[in-house]
Amino acid sequence: MTLSLQSFAAGRWIAPSGKIAHLKSAVTGETIAQLGSGNLDFAAMAHHARTIGGPALRALTFHQRAHLLKAVAQYLNERRDALYELSYDTGATKSDSMIDIDGGIATMFVYASKGRRELPDDTIYIDGNLEQLSRGDNFVGQHVATSLQGVALHINAFNFPVWGMLEKLAPTLLAGVPAIVKPASSTAWLAEAAFRMIVESGILPDGAVQFIAGSTGDLIDRLTCQDVVSFTGSAATASMLRANPNLMKNSVRFVAEQDSLNASILGPDAAPGTPEFDAFIKEAHREMTAKAGQKCTAIRRIIVPDNRRAAVIDALSERLAKTTIGNPRDEATRMGALASLAQRDDVREKAGMLAKDARLVFGALDHVEVANADAKAGAFLSPLLFECADPDGAKTVHEVEAFGPVSTVMGYRDLAHALAIANRGAGSLVASVFTNDGVVARKVVETAGAFHGRLYFANRDTGKEATGHGSPLPHMVHGGPGRAGGGEEMGGIRGVMHYMQRTAIQANPDLMTAITKNWTAGSKTIEKDTHPFRMSFGNLDIGHTIWTDPRTVSLADIEHFAEFTGDTFYAHMDEEAAKANPFFPGRVAHGYLILSFAAGLFVEPAPGPVLANYGLDNLRFMKPVSPGDSLKVRLTAKQKARRNDEYGEVRWDVGVYNQDGDQVAAYELLTMNAM
Repeated sequence: MTLSLQSFAAGRWIAPSGKIAHLKSAVTGETIAQLGSGNLDFAAMAHHARTIGGPALRALTFHQRAHLLKAVAQYLNERRDALYELSYDTGATKSDSMIDIDGGIATMFVYASKGRRELPDDTIYIDGNLEQLSRGDNFVGQHVATSLQGVALHINAFNFPVWGMLEKLAPTLLAGVPAIVKPASSTAWLAEAAFRMIVESGILPDGAVQFIAGSTGDLIDRLTCQDVVSFTGSAATASMLRANPNLMKNSVRFVAEQDSLNASILGPDAAPGTPEFDAFIKEAHREMTAKAGQKCTAIRRIIVPDNRRAAVIDALSERLAKTTIGNPRDEATRMGALASLAQRDDVREKAGMLAKDARLVFGALDHVEVANADAKAGAFLSPLLFECADPDGAKTVHEVEAFGPVSTVMGYRDLAHALAIANRGAGSLVASVFTNDGVVARKVVETAGAFHGRLYFANRDTGKEATGHGSPLPHMVHGGPGRAGGGEEMGGIRGVMHYMQRTAIQANPDLMTAITKNWTAGSKTIEKDTHPFRMSFGNLDIGHTIWTDPRTVSLADIEHFAEFTGDTFYAHMDEEAAKANPFFPGRVAHGYLILSFAAGLFVEPAPGPVLANYGLDNLRFMKPVSPGDSLKVRLTAKQKARRNDEYGEVRWDVGVYNQDGDQVAAYELLTMNAM
């Protein structure tokens, strides 16, 4: 039965219309789906996102949005089997599908976790430290980020229908921006199925997500300065989109992840027989065959010492020869089909172009042995391994990407030569280096870092927990300079910032505190009869402050602390040696003694809302404390961040002062307080 892929616009599912495209199975060549977006009202879709979806998302805090992401990920996770079944017809094996489906769901989980841990329970993100803009304390600056008030258009590639959609949706929704998803047509049935699950879950607010099964029509011409285009695909398509007059006129943000001639370098120290050599061959094989080489991060250029080219070709060819190619539903299959016949033909054409500068040493352009499938009906292709004898004189191997199971081995004279070859890719998503030499690793970063979005190092100790050359992780930047597009689709909270506006705020401390909900030094404090440690999380006011009674530090205190802890550093125990130190007037109190006395001064000992002290940040000692000095403490509630319905995090600003009013120590105390 042919699937009829529907668009989801302004809260309604809309059947295919206009020019209908028929989508075929990559395995059998049979028509399995159709789509078309001829009747979509793109102006209405944009309006719905901006007026319904955007306000609903922006009304939620980062933590609330993170909880939505987690709920969506859990919902999809419970329904993966149905997606696996649909994925087979994209040419993907079960392991390929897990990279796509499980990987996309995992990305949502990571962003949900980061949203709760690294973003405030607020709608404004504080970016960086407070800037003192005047000699006094009455004028300060702070960078903040707020949600864009437009819509994000996600244009996704064919090779990862689920992961490509979810890895864009996660940071976008966390930023509070609605999205319109446009998948690549050739594998759209899988994207539509996953998207339908998201809608059917009922978790996201109305207007948060919409879906285009077909072309984007005139939507790009309707985008404004508050909108974002996030694109994954070819450099040619990216260039065409970037040149859109409306995008240029309105300075519409454009995030691109495009062609990438990624490299993998076998280090000078990685001789045959070493763990690094074996790992290199295994990784090169995996990157050529996983997803039939249809990965934006796949290894396209295999860069090895000149005298090891033959050994690498032999070892890699041996592994490729053992790779079973065929029907991805067969558990014995290790490499499935390309996504479509058109994609297979494109790879063959590009491989023919590579043959101008390199010779084919494994595989065949027009023949492949296939198990349990019709090699002519499906989009099957043999792995193609080339050797380039002159990487300096060659051009196509550094300029043409055959987006399939294709890679080229090339030799280098020394490390500098290897890195020059790697950099000739003119910007890539990732380069990997297999070496056990720290000097080599350092030189790679210095010389090649500017040309690559990610550098992956592997050695004998990397272990099974390492994800490998071709696996972008949501914690780290996914993107690269130059021909790779210049964007950073992910990278933790960096990815969220694509959908937010950074603004410089200049104000007096009181207004800054009101804006950021973060007590700012110099702003008013609130002093009450009730100790702030007796206040529940919900009742505690930002700025609630107490000043403690003073305590004198004696020489006996210093000596007892030294003997009790074992910290007998000379500055605490030897008067003459301490005086010879340019920082001390004589024997001084331990920094940690000051902290201990400070805690003793401000802590409320009885059971109450404070459940735990779990750390301190930004500790500084400003002035030595000598025997006979008197200390007092100011404790101020600086910031609150809700964790769950039972407790929340409170950040306290702590200042320790001597008898002259000089500050001797400063830090931020973190506690968990009951609601």
